[in-house]
Amino acid sequence: MKGIILAGGSGTRLHPLTQVTSKQLLPVYDQPMIYYPLNTLLKAGIKDILIIVAPERSGDFLNLLGSGKQFGARIAYEVQDKPEGLAQAFKIGADFIGKDSVAMILGDNIFTDDFTDSIQSFKTGAKVFAKRVHDPERFGVIEMKDGRVISVEEKPKVPKSDLAQVGFYIYDNKVVEFAKNLAPSARGEYEIVDLNNHYLKIGELSAEELKGQWIDAGTFESLHKASVVAREYKLGITGKISDIKIKMNELKNVDIKIKEEV
Repeated sequence: MKGIILAGGSGTRLHPLTQVTSKQLLPVYDQPMIYYPLNTLLKAGIKDILIIVAPERSGDFLNLLGSGKQFGARIAYEVQDKPEGLAQAFKIGADFIGKDSVAMILGDNIFTDDFTDSIQSFKTGAKVFAKRVHDPERFGVIEMKDGRVISVEEKPKVPKSDLAQVGFYIYDNKVVEFAKNLAPSARGEYEIVDLNNHYLKIGELSAEELKGQWIDAGTFESLHKASVVAREYKLGITGKISDIKIKMNELKNVDIKIKEEV
């Protein structure tokens, strides 16, 4: 299985901080934000990872993460010229995914749950993850009955449950073709909910409820909470981060591509 970290966008809700750097490079306790989703994939055994970045910040990610060798991984990069929905990641990353299955995590999502079993036991179809929240109308909402997914809706005015869809997804290789044929929504984006509903329609969508902490660190309040949780749970990549050096000869192995809009 391969992994994708979606780390594009402009992070306008965190201005003025994100006027000088990417949201996913902001500090969360003692590490850059992107170390947390990166570690989520690494812990689960995923070593081939694509990071999708905004064009104006691509060099910053390269300087920080390099080829991924220091993490025991192989990191590739793609530039997202214009953010057009979460499902766009599978259009941009189609060549990287190849014939493999893929797990995608949003670069500003931080979890205390361990996804190793979910990833290593995955066979086919699509698996999403949900967390009970008090304001489900702000999220994609998953309705379940007897352990089965009944419906998935994007930010419904009247939610059918309190299960919010979090920013972590696992798909088999059909996701490449499904994303390719996905039509933009009314707001002009390739919606992850539409992609998941496609899997639901063919009876191949499952969901798992998270028990631990989930933080979408896209606001000042949630960014602060993320630092508190990271410190409390000792999250992130272990070891002395300050000792990590990126050698110039490693950069020869870095795969950087710029793609036109699909």
